[in-house]
Amino acid sequence: MIFFLFVIILAIIFAAIRGIKGPTASDIIIALDNLTIIITAGLVLLSLFFERYIYLDVALIYGVLSFIGVLTLARYIEGGL
Repeated sequence: MIFFLFVIILAIIFAAIRGIKGPTASDIIIALDNLTIIITAGLVLLSLFFERYIYLDVALIYGVLSFIGVLTLARYIEGGL
């Protein structure tokens, strides 16, 4: 379990660096999308560790909302909104 949390923390650090360093808006959006996916995976791991399955519902809702957010940002950059 500790190994998986270490991998998630490392992935968060790399995605945050990519988001800060990204020269274009597309890089920043992709980094934010990666962060939401990593956080969703972290919520799933926490639900398994604490045996509280309500966190799975939270992770599912968070994943759907982040997907809608990324689509909205992509449409905005494209000029469709």
